[in-house]
Amino acid sequence: MTKKIFHALCLVAFTVFLASLVLIMGVLYEYFSRIEQTQLRMQTQLAAQGVELSGMDYFDGLDIRDYRITWIDKDGSVLYDSSADSADMENHLEREEVRQALAKEFGESQRYSSTLMERSLYTAQRLEDGTVLRLAIAQNTVLTMLLGVGQGLAAIIVIALILSVLLAQRLSRRIVQPLNAVDLDRPLENEGYEEISPLLRRIDQQQKQLRAQEVELGKRQDELNAVTGSMKEGMVLLNPKGRILSMNQAAAALLETDLPAEGKDILAVSRDLDVQDVLARAGNGEAAERYIHRKNGVYRLSASPVLSAGTISGVAMLMMDVTEKAQAETMRREFTANVSHELKTPLQTISGYAELIQNGMVRQEDVQPFAGKICSEAQRMMQLISDIISLSHLDEGLGDMRFEDTDLYAMSEAVVHDLRSRAGKVGVALSLTGGPAPMRGIPQLIQSIVFNLCDNAIKYNREGGHVSVDARGDGTGAVLTVSDDGIGIPAEQQERIFERFYRVDKSRSKETGGTGLGLSIVKHAALVLGAEIDLKSEVEKGTTVTVRFPLRTGD
Repeated sequence: MTKKIFHALCLVAFTVFLASLVLIMGVLYEYFSRIEQTQLRMQTQLAAQGVELSGMDYFDGLDIRDYRITWIDKDGSVLYDSSADSADMENHLEREEVRQALAKEFGESQRYSSTLMERSLYTAQRLEDGTVLRLAIAQNTVLTMLLGVGQGLAAIIVIALILSVLLAQRLSRRIVQPLNAVDLDRPLENEGYEEISPLLRRIDQQQKQLRAQEVELGKRQDELNAVTGSMKEGMVLLNPKGRILSMNQAAAALLETDLPAEGKDILAVSRDLDVQDVLARAGNGEAAERYIHRKNGVYRLSASPVLSAGTISGVAMLMMDVTEKAQAETMRREFTANVSHELKTPLQTISGYAELIQNGMVRQEDVQPFAGKICSEAQRMMQLISDIISLSHLDEGLGDMRFEDTDLYAMSEAVVHDLRSRAGKVGVALSLTGGPAPMRGIPQLIQSIVFNLCDNAIKYNREGGHVSVDARGDGTGAVLTVSDDGIGIPAEQQERIFERFYRVDKSRSKETGGTGLGLSIVKHAALVLGAEIDLKSEVEKGTTVTVRFPLRTGD
């Protein structure tokens, strides 16, 4: 802006200077022309008086340098000329000043010579005898005058230009200084040009609007940060150049980077090929999805382009923890495979024995053992199906089961009574200790927990072994403890025994009719009841399982 003002001032100053110079030269030229014309008129009158008194003798010895004198007869012939031979000169009767003098006694005229670049002034006066005396003087033109004073004029122009530049520079700075000193943070408090007051008021209004918008954006950003910060899913927003606009804590933890990451290139944050692949595809306008594995689980990356007016203005990527879903899918596949395997074995046994009996390939005395085998395998299948139904029922929810007041000791006593004969058949002693243990729970699930723990303790025991069941209240709820001195569980397998179809000793489980679902049912039932399970076991020394039921006061 300073340069523009400077150039404008210089141009104005130079233009004014030139215009003033032209006007002054024109006025001066006309002024001096009038003076010369007046002097020429006076000289003509004096010369006319001299010629009337002396005649042709007046011209003898007359020293004339600047003037030209011509004496013209009444018929226009030249009687005398101070600059040329009168005999060789043409008739002057048609000259303007001569005609005026003959008609009015005095005449004047001006003639311009383009060849000599000068202007001639003529004055003529009629004498008493009818002749005309004319004086002429050569006057330089404006251009000739300018050329004559060119050196001095050039010096004046240079000085004027220098002064114009210096003054324009200083003036432009003084003009711009108040503008540069404007405080835009407090526009209404500035003391400057009145002409910029509307602009300053407009700036003040816009600043108020911007501050209000900034406060509103800050609130929204805080809300967004609060929402995204509490999300378990990771979220990353990128601009079209791959720079991070926003990243929440979950995404930073997953990408193993520190916050804040805004402004960083995504390549500087993560060089994971899967991450780069989905982002690259989303940047090309294609929704992309990929699963990645980390130490703490499985995550699904989902990236989509953000479109604005038909163009890609960024990329949004979500990182969702699907570990439980992946584990559930894995468990489902394993469960289906295990169920198929567990059902296939007894079905093959039943089919084989039945086919032998149908084809008469079994002796009469072997028919009853074969039928007994078929019966036991069928019962095993029924038990397996019953356990599967129980687990499915637990997976689906409580359904028609309701919490009600019950007594853990009484339910344990009933289960021990039912299993005592089975335990006696395999040479295992079963005992119950404890006392009243009132609690609030679901009787079906409590009975299932006690039954499966006792049943497992009997099955995985040895002949002559002992199973101890203790049920009692401890003021904070009810506690069930089932201990045996059987084969025990290796330490490396203790974390997996509650998985479906997992068996420590597979051959023994099949011999005893185990389905591998008992402890899984115990685990699910305990989760529904809010109970905690504690397992302690040593190989060849036995196992102790403790279940602590919480104290409940309502449904």
